Amino acid sequence: TRVCETVEPLEYYRRFLKENCRPDGRELGEFRTTTVNIGSISTADGSALVKLGNTTVICGVKAEFAAPPVDAPDRGYVVPNVDLPPLCSSRFRTGPPGEEAQVTSQFIADVIENSQIIKKEDLCISPGKLAWVLYCDLICLDYDGNILDACTFALLAALKNVQLPEVTINEETALAEVNLKKKSYLNVRANPVATSFAVFDDTLLIVDPTGEEEHLSTGTLTVVMDEEGKLCCLHKPGGSGLTGAKLQDCMSRAVTRHKEVSKLLDEVIQSMKHK
Repeated sequence: TRVCETVEPLEYYRRFLKENCRPDGRELGEFRTTTVNIGSISTADGSALVKLGNTTVICGVKAEFAAPPVDAPDRGYVVPNVDLPPLCSSRFRTGPPGEEAQVTSQFIADVIENSQIIKKEDLCISPGKLAWVLYCDLICLDYDGNILDACTFALLAALKNVQLPEVTINEETALAEVNLKKKSYLNVRANPVATSFAVFDDTLLIVDPTGEEEHLSTGTLTVVMDEEGKLCCLHKPGGSGLTGAKLQDCMSRAVTRHKEVSKLLDEVIQSMKHK
């Protein structure tokens, strides 16, 4: 079968899919082993490392001061950026961000906006004068498919790890005074979780595709749900269409995936508190 896989990878995959399994032994609706570590970057204000099978993403959040936007003086900023360096896969080149990195950054920006994971009003320190900017840098260390799920999870875990110092404005000097001894966690208001699917031969859905599966698929779909089962984002970059029934299947799988991810994250956060 090895030769067959190299010469005709699609036929090789179809043989497995007919038996309702995949070459790596997973069922069609099964995710790869998922792990998360929090607070691994000591220089960041919050960080997380997520592994989805081989796909590995690290997220570091850095908080800085800025003047609030003129048109929204009571708000701060959340600025995401996704980096897919050549280090993570031979498909990426050095230089300015390629199309996939830009699409992924925009997807994460949409998740932040639509889910209201952080209310920008919570980041205002003094209306019209001072606000926090949260720079959320996501770097892929190993790319093996399903970058969107890994990035969304890493972002959520890193934001839950962020602690910001108390800041007051001195009325006499009009300067900001930072109390590093009094830190508090960010108010993470929603828990968006992404669930991605690859479509095979326009009909068959498989969850959490590897890089190879994405390459062979006829389309992909990502569903982002929050803890109330509300749809935050639906990302479908072209490819084969899906029926309403198939879409409903994806939604149901996304709801159960949300529970799996939330449980995992809660367990890790609890274990951190006991340290």
